[in-house]
Amino acid sequence: MEQNDKNERPGNDKGKPRRSFNFYWIYGIIIVVILAINLFTMSGSSVEIEPTEYTSMVQHGDVDRVVVINDEVAQVYIKKDSLDKEPHKSKLHPSMLTGSNAAGPQYVFNIGSIDAFQDELKKDYEEHGVRYSFKRQDNWGREILQWVLFLAVMAAIWMFIMRRIGGGGGPGGQIFNIGKSRAQVFEGGKSTNITFNDVAGLDEAKEELQEIVDFLKNPKKYTDLGAKIPKGALLVGPPGTGKTLLAKAIAGEANVPFFSLSGSDFVEMFVGVGASRVRDLFKQAKEKAPSIIFIDEIDAIGRARGRSISMGANDERENTLNQLLTEMDGFGTNSGVIILGATNRADVLDRALLRPGRFDRQIFVDMPDLNERQAIFKVHLKPLKLDTTVDVEFLARQTPGFSGADIANICNEAALIAARRKKKVIDKQDFLDAVDRVIGGLEKKNKIITTEEKRHIAFHEAGHATISWLVEHASPLVKVTIVPRGRSLGAAWYLPDERHLTTTEQMLDEMCAALGGRAAEDIMFGMVSTGALSDLEKVTKQAYAMVTMYGLNERVGNISYYDSSGQNEYAFGKPYSEHTAQVIDEEVSKMIEGQYDRAKRLLTENKEKLKALAQQLLEKEVIFKEDLEKIFGERLFEREMKAGPEAPMNGNGAKTKEVPDGPTDPSATGHAEA
Repeated sequence: MEQNDKNERPGNDKGKPRRSFNFYWIYGIIIVVILAINLFTMSGSSVEIEPTEYTSMVQHGDVDRVVVINDEVAQVYIKKDSLDKEPHKSKLHPSMLTGSNAAGPQYVFNIGSIDAFQDELKKDYEEHGVRYSFKRQDNWGREILQWVLFLAVMAAIWMFIMRRIGGGGGPGGQIFNIGKSRAQVFEGGKSTNITFNDVAGLDEAKEELQEIVDFLKNPKKYTDLGAKIPKGALLVGPPGTGKTLLAKAIAGEANVPFFSLSGSDFVEMFVGVGASRVRDLFKQAKEKAPSIIFIDEIDAIGRARGRSISMGANDERENTLNQLLTEMDGFGTNSGVIILGATNRADVLDRALLRPGRFDRQIFVDMPDLNERQAIFKVHLKPLKLDTTVDVEFLARQTPGFSGADIANICNEAALIAARRKKKVIDKQDFLDAVDRVIGGLEKKNKIITTEEKRHIAFHEAGHATISWLVEHASPLVKVTIVPRGRSLGAAWYLPDERHLTTTEQMLDEMCAALGGRAAEDIMFGMVSTGALSDLEKVTKQAYAMVTMYGLNERVGNISYYDSSGQNEYAFGKPYSEHTAQVIDEEVSKMIEGQYDRAKRLLTENKEKLKALAQQLLEKEVIFKEDLEKIFGERLFEREMKAGPEAPMNGNGAKTKEVPDGPTDPSATGHAEA
C-alpha cells in the first residue's frame, strides 16, 4: 500500500504525461503567416510580361498609361474596353477583369536602361497617346517580413545545431554542457523497480540503510529525540557482493529524489570540469532536498591526496576531491542531502573523506555465508524452470566463497547448459556442470596430449589427492580429474570449510597438499615438469604471508609488515632492513622445502597406493571420494570431512559429472600448462 501511495496520490497529476512547449511551433507559425501574406498579395498582383509584348500592346492601342516604379519596373494599365479582347482575356486572372481590380495595373516588366525607356515612352505618347509617369515606392512591409523570415530560419538552424552539440549526440556531444552533472535522477514516480525484498541476505546492511530511508519518510520520530539524519554512508566490500544493488533498492524504496552516477563521471580531460560537476550536482540536490546522492566507484575521485606519481602537477582528481569534501561538509550548509558511496578499494580513500560528518557510517558488505547464499539462490531461481531434483540448500553448500554475482552467473550458466542439451527443465546435474564451467573454464575434450604427458598429469593429480587424504587439515576432497579444462591439464577439486580463522598447522597442511603434485612426479619419474607453476605460486604467496603478514614464524617473530590502510603505496623502500629481508627469504624457503620433503616422505610411504590411484585416473579420467576410500581406507580425520557438505558419490566410479565443486581455482591445485 505504501508503494502505491507514493505513486498514486489523490488529486495528483503526476501520473499524466506533461507536454512540454516546443518553440519550433513559433517558427512554424511565423513562416505560415509570411507565406499566407505573400499568397494573398500575389492573388491580385500583375502579370509579368516581356518588353516585346508591351510594344505589341501599344501598337494595338490597348495601353492606357504606364507608371515607372523606382526606375526599374514599369506597370502597364490596360484600357477597360480592351480587357475583353485577346490576349488579355486569356492571360489575366478573371478577378482582374471586373471590379476594382480592373483599374490595374494589369502587367509589369523590367525596363532595363531608364534613358532608352524614356525615349520610348515619349514616342508612344506622341504616336499612340500612352500617358506615363515616374514614382518612388518604398515597400517596407514586405522587406520587414522578409527579414523576419530570414532571422527566424537562422534562429531555428542555430537552435537545432546547439541542441545537437549540447545534447550528447555525435563527436562533439556535451561541449556546451561539459560542466553540468551527469547524474541520473529518479523522482516523480520514476523508480528502479527494485526494493529491499529483492536483495537476498545482507540483513545487517539492509537494516542500516532502511533506517536512512525511514528517516526520510518519518523524520519526526527521530527529530523528537534530538537525532540528526546521517550525512553519508559508505558501502565497502569485495566485487559482486551487492553494493550497487543495495543502492538501487534505496532508490526504489525512498520517496525522495535519488541522484545516481559513477565516480568516473567527474573525471574529464579539461581542467576544472570535475569540480564544476560536483558543484552542479549538489546544487540540484539542494534544490530538491531532501534527496540522496549515490556515487558508485567513489575511489575514482576519492583517492588519498598527495600520493600521485606526478608530484607537483595540478592534479584534476585532487581538485575534484577537494570540491567534494567542501560540498559534503564545508563552511556552507548542506542540510537534507544524504551521500551514499560504494567502493571495493576503501584502503586507498582519503582519510578526510572517511571521517564522520561526511561518511558517518561505513557498511561492510561481505561475502555471503551459507544461509545468505541459500537466500540468494532462491531469488535467482525464481524465473527458472527447475526439476524436482534441484535442492537449494545443496547448491548453497557447494558454493562456499561465492559472491552474489557468482551465484547469478551459475544460475544463468545452468539454464544455458540445459537449453544446449534440449531439456525442458533445469536439473541438478546442470547446476553442477555450471559450477565446473564457471570455476574451471571450458572443458577441452579434444585437446591433444601424448601418452607420457598424460601419465605425468595422472601422477601429479594423484599426488595432490593422496596428500590431501593423509594430512589432517587439508580441505575435504571432492574429485580428481585429468580432463583438460580452461588452462589446466588436470585438477583436484576440494570443498573448503567456511572458517574465519586459520592456524599455522592448517596453512602448512594446505601447502603440503599443494606441493604433492610435484613431489609425486619427482618420486615416480625422477624429474619434475613445469606443470606445478600455479602450485608454486600459491605456496610462495602463502609462505610470505605467514612470515611477513600474520607473524606465524618464530625467527621473524610477532611482526606484521602489512599496511591495511594503504598509505604506504608509494613508499620508496621496504619497511624492513636488508638483513631482515634476507631472514624472510630464508624462512620462506625453509618452510616451503620442509613441506615439500614432508610430501615426498608421505608419498614414498604410500607409493603403491599412489600408483593404484594414478592407474584409476588413467582409466576413468575422473575419480571421486569413494574411489580413494577403496584404495586408502576410511580417512582418519572424519571430523574434518563431516564439517563440510556431503559430496554425492558415484557408486561405480564411472565418469559422471554429478560432483560438487568448491571455490578453489582448478589451476591452483592442478597441472597447469607452462
